[in-house]
Amino acid sequence: MTMTTGSSRAKRLLAVVAATLVLGAQTAGAVTLERPAVANGVSAVTPVAAQPRKPASKFWRTKVRLQTNEAPGTIIVDTNNKFLYLVEGPKKATRYGIGVGREGFGWSGVVKVQRKAEWPGWTPPPEMIARERKKGHILPAFQPGGIDNPLGARALYLYKGKSDSGFRIHGTNQPWSIGQNMSSGCIRMMNEDVEHLYARTSIGTKVIVVGPGNKQGAVSFDDRGVDFLRTIFGG
Repeated sequence: MTMTTGSSRAKRLLAVVAATLVLGAQTAGAVTLERPAVANGVSAVTPVAAQPRKPASKFWRTKVRLQTNEAPGTIIVDTNNKFLYLVEGPKKATRYGIGVGREGFGWSGVVKVQRKAEWPGWTPPPEMIARERKKGHILPAFQPGGIDNPLGARALYLYKGKSDSGFRIHGTNQPWSIGQNMSSGCIRMMNEDVEHLYARTSIGTKVIVVGPGNKQGAVSFDDRGVDFLRTIFGG
């Protein structure tokens, strides 16, 4: 009788332990966090479970064989195909998926990165505020940087000579918009991609935006597909 009682208790104990482990695993899965990104002493940790859906896989960051005569470090933005290239050497580039200007907001030209910001604040231009107000959307005069900010985790400010073009290459809190024409002319990237580009871009970087009007002038580039050797072995 004693053995039977001990066996029952052991079974109940095992059941409790198993239930605890399952609950712990479920809880851990729900609150698993990405590595914190800290700006101004404030953590921008976001639960993975809350992350919005990503765009189609063809817009994910990848190493490609790019034929171009542009110097390493140059950024080429192909607004037609929704790709941004960071030239890294002879026939070497990293390709990122982007979102671009909607109808009437596309542009082209050669500009330079003259300012960089982590978790940038957003000041909507007056014309955007007025335009959105007519649609019933009230925009703030200024929105501090953070995970809910439309500029995302990083911003590269594009200048034409000494003048701010008003356009940026920046992150987004709407990663599903990558691959689409939705912006007011800025170049959108997924936050993890703009962080990757930001770390590899310096002030003075040449940016060639190929788009409506062909104001970028003559530029040669040919995307020859995924660089499998670099993808597998690095470099």
